[in-house]
Amino acid sequence: MSFALVDCNNFYVSCERVFDPGLEGRPVVVLSNNDGCIIARSNEAKALGLPMGAPVFRYRRVIRQHGVAVFSSNYALYGDMSQRVMSTLQAAVPEVEAYSIDEAFLHLAPALRTPAFARDLRERVWRWTGIPTSIGLGPTKTLAKIANRFAKRHAPHGVCCLTARNADALLARVPVEDVWGIGPRYAARLQAHGLRTARDLRDADDRWIRQHLTVVGLRTVWELRGRSCLPLEQVRPPRKAILCSRSFGTPQRDLAGIREAVTAFAARVGEKLRRQGSVAAVVSVFLTTKDHGPGPSYSNRATTTLSIPTSYTPDLIRAAHAGLERIYRPGFVYRKAGVMVTGIQPAPDRQGDLFAAPPAPEQSALMDTIDAINRRWGRGTLCFGASGLDRPWQMNQQRRSPRFTTRWNELPVAGT
Repeated sequence: MSFALVDCNNFYVSCERVFDPGLEGRPVVVLSNNDGCIIARSNEAKALGLPMGAPVFRYRRVIRQHGVAVFSSNYALYGDMSQRVMSTLQAAVPEVEAYSIDEAFLHLAPALRTPAFARDLRERVWRWTGIPTSIGLGPTKTLAKIANRFAKRHAPHGVCCLTARNADALLARVPVEDVWGIGPRYAARLQAHGLRTARDLRDADDRWIRQHLTVVGLRTVWELRGRSCLPLEQVRPPRKAILCSRSFGTPQRDLAGIREAVTAFAARVGEKLRRQGSVAAVVSVFLTTKDHGPGPSYSNRATTTLSIPTSYTPDLIRAAHAGLERIYRPGFVYRKAGVMVTGIQPAPDRQGDLFAAPPAPEQSALMDTIDAINRRWGRGTLCFGASGLDRPWQMNQQRRSPRFTTRWNELPVAGT
């Protein structure tokens, strides 16, 4: 085996259970922004028929009847727990790719390509973090992903190894639309030509695959055959666009409240830019009312091109405010706004402007200080006054659990 995929089981729910053992065996769901839809479910909640993505208000009766525990999203907690899981994996295996908040690919040395090592690693993650995982092993990332599917659903110890001996049987049980990298459009095309399982896709003609699925689809086929085409990405490439947007917890009519939200979004975008060592040349802001239902609707976007690309938050805020002034219209009830930056480039490669003063060194020092304080004491410890204090626009989180690992005043307290 060359690769392993470690996937945290029902990750958001598992994070909640780490700090509340009384939730074990009880149906649990976690809600989306503004407590709107179900985005995570325990196995017990799945057994009750609570669908992923369903509006929670439609299932209030089921929730009350079965005593389902309902939580608002607690992204500070989930992000920190994810880092703890990744650190545990990196302590065991040098080459780790954090694929998502709850998944990681590992490249295994020959001595570690065994089910016994995977079981030990799974036990270590559980012991050090309290998060249950499933581990799939395979000679390629695509096959490790398929093995993880069986580890999660069928393996008694949460580990599945896909080998040449069992590949035919396992791939025949995987619908082609569930193969990593095969989207709905490609799946429909494959099914129309009689390719319905991962095994059918693996055995397809290379020329036909390249003609209908391009070279990307051909790489997927080679991966299914055990030929590794997707290397481990231990360093993620910088993002080409960064967006921060939220639905308002309370609908906003006045420009002042919306300006506060846009300020906070621009500050968050600046923080993400600096984290990846980048600057941005273009700042866009958008504003929208509800998408459907009675009443007037309105949506618009404004874009500002900066003379010198920057990650300096005050400059980003000024550009976002200027765009907001252009698109705001009184008389509407606004539900959502957002700030996006594009034209992203590495900060050392920033192109100057002959007619504009270069950024002052104090700007970078100030941003570094703010970022360091917020990393140590929690996001929002230092913020820009223009983002407001009461913040009625903030999303609803009426059922959020404490941020146990990132806020001193929310640390768990043992009973006496």
